[in-house]
Amino acid sequence: MRASVVERVGAPFVTVEADLDRAIGREVVVDVRASGLCHSDLTMAQHDVGQPMPVLLGHEIAGVVVETGPDARSFAVGDHVVGCLIPYCGECTACRADRVLQCERPWATMRERGAVARVTLDGRPITQAFGLGGFAERVLVHENQLVGVPAEVPFAQACVLGCSVITGAGTVVNAARVKEGEIVVVVGAGGVGLNAIAAARRAGADRVIAVDISADKLAMATRFGATDVVDSSSSDPVDAVRGISRRGAHAVLDFVGLGQVSAQSLSMTRTGGGLYLVGILDPEAVLPIRTYDLVNSRTHIQGVAMGDSVPRRDIPALAHLYLDGRLDLDALITRRIALDELDGAWAILREPDVARVVITSF
Repeated sequence: MRASVVERVGAPFVTVEADLDRAIGREVVVDVRASGLCHSDLTMAQHDVGQPMPVLLGHEIAGVVVETGPDARSFAVGDHVVGCLIPYCGECTACRADRVLQCERPWATMRERGAVARVTLDGRPITQAFGLGGFAERVLVHENQLVGVPAEVPFAQACVLGCSVITGAGTVVNAARVKEGEIVVVVGAGGVGLNAIAAARRAGADRVIAVDISADKLAMATRFGATDVVDSSSSDPVDAVRGISRRGAHAVLDFVGLGQVSAQSLSMTRTGGGLYLVGILDPEAVLPIRTYDLVNSRTHIQGVAMGDSVPRRDIPALAHLYLDGRLDLDALITRRIALDELDGAWAILREPDVARVVITSF
């Protein structure tokens, strides 16, 4: 099968002919019809995060089941599925309490050490990032990392449900638990931030303030429901947000992940409010905090991965919101590319009018 592989940290994405093993146990083979580009993949390609190389990245996937292992029980050939990068056993105490991100045995979704690799290149094992490896014609994955969706949802729109949509919407609903009448600040109006903006409006937030350095992204934020926008390239974002909100925001969602931006985000939070750290643009970013200030303000800070979501609960719910016309996924898909264009496509994500880039030709 054709796959785009990174041989070593900092190396380009190169399309190769890789080999995919047969499904065993509870594994499932999916014919990939759409695979979204996410900054997390680029971060893992460019930084040593302990990921063995060579690596097959890509974790926003949608496609059709073409093979199931002998013990698979959730899917049948022909099912439409979305991939999710949360590995969970489904049987431990945390999983049974719907805390899948705290799974005690996430390795249960992977093959045992010493077993034949799921993906190989000239006999060498290729690491599947997040257990998926979706920058390829097909993926071989444990069924717990797949979620069924209605066939009426187009593949390009479906694939973004697995990361950018549940991360943005989930941060609002599951982590911040935004309530009617509250003020929410979304820092970073990219694909994930736009989903947070839309979710905050659905939750009944009184004001949703989008902060970004791009006028085009702020215009898009308005289309997704932002009531106010702040161009942080031309004004002090903290002063601007406090001018709009008076006392600061109940919830500030940082989808950027740079030290200075996170510090500014904390200053936008009102007494008793919360800062939710989601973005990881700089994996080495540090947030300096004085304990006294934190205690005095009663502010809480929470790291959020994947929107604190439960994939098999949240992804179908979001798919039905789309089919009901209450979730705009169409506007998120701003560019479609072929697999061979992947290495040069990361620059497209930096373009101000782009929300999401999706591979639809393999």
